[in-house]
Amino acid sequence: MSKFEKGKSGNPAGRPKGAQNKTTTALKDAILAAAEQAGDEAGLVGYLRNMATTNPSAFLSLLGKVLPMTLAGDKESPMQTRATVEWTVVEPPKRDDDGD
Repeated sequence: MSKFEKGKSGNPAGRPKGAQNKTTTALKDAILAAAEQAGDEAGLVGYLRNMATTNPSAFLSLLGKVLPMTLAGDKESPMQTRATVEWTVVEPPKRDDDGD
């Protein structure tokens, strides 16, 4: 059996629900500062633009974490979706040792 009632803590003046601890906040600040510096003159946007082209899988993973999980419309303005699929044929470059 628990020492406290459900929903009650032993420290009512403790950290509010959802508030991050100091270490997590400091780490996020350090990561953002490093990304700003890595982006040179363009800052964080430059870093992310470079990441999108040089390492798209990591960039898309990050994008998936920051986009909302659920999108909702309302009766007056229902959401509409559109999907576009494009196939592109990409020929590999000819190599000298292909025997051609």
